[in-house]
Amino acid sequence: MIVCQCNGVSDRTIRRAIRGGAASCREIARSCNAGTFCGGCRPAIAELIREEQSDAVVEAAGSGLAAAAS
Repeated sequence: MIVCQCNGVSDRTIRRAIRGGAASCREIARSCNAGTFCGGCRPAIAELIREEQSDAVVEAAGSGLAAAAS
């Protein structure tokens, strides 16, 4: 799905940037240009950041629990 209409940036591209270390709208903008024109997509970008960060926390906790149970 296209998140940034102005620059044609998809959620996949933004998620890839987040997984690559981008942790703010500014860092996403530097990485893939999303949110650099009108800024209307910045709330959606911020939500993707929250989703990816919470997924990473859950994965990390899950792998810790699995290791502790072994």
